[in-house]
Amino acid sequence: MSFKKNKYTVLRAVINKEIADFAFAYFLNKRKVAKFLFEEKFISPFTEYWGTWNDPQIPNTYSHYSDLVMETLMLKCQPIMEKYTKLKLSPNYSYARIYKKGDVLYRHKDRFSCEISTTLNLGGDPWPIYLDPTGKEGRAGIKVDLEPGDMLIYSGCDLEHWREEFRGENCAQAFLHYNKKGSKMAKANEFDTRPFLGLPAYFKKK
Repeated sequence: MSFKKNKYTVLRAVINKEIADFAFAYFLNKRKVAKFLFEEKFISPFTEYWGTWNDPQIPNTYSHYSDLVMETLMLKCQPIMEKYTKLKLSPNYSYARIYKKGDVLYRHKDRFSCEISTTLNLGGDPWPIYLDPTGKEGRAGIKVDLEPGDMLIYSGCDLEHWREEFRGENCAQAFLHYNKKGSKMAKANEFDTRPFLGLPAYFKKK
């Protein structure tokens, strides 16, 4: 499947089962620790370093901007992304979520920092993602099923993508976001305007 032609492609077993299992277990444990720290008021619920349940896109679901493990995965996956997109990429940021039963990801397109993106399945119950390769709004989507370790590469600013109501218990996904190096403002936008990877969103240029 040609990314250049379709603006998306699916790659199987980009990370092996052991790494996917590690990342899934790590992220589940981090959610547990974060929940305890927030509930016992050791840290503010607005402290980004431990993740948040305040993401308006998926309310009350554990999400994390720039977790260090996910940022490292973003760098490790960059050569694979470049190979299959045939583009030179500039890394911006990672984002990860553990979706819960009843969650819905509504149809949307992404901001400039997500020009070339991937959703990487870390583990949990299966939950397909849909996308519309026509770039037109309101069309029926193409269903993509991902096993742990699989990734969907897509042009996040061009293609609407969404997920229907989740009926499982947990599903962990890492989102790795890049710009094309030739894109206008890509250099200024590197690391999502942070000084370097791993820093929370607080450090983005205003």
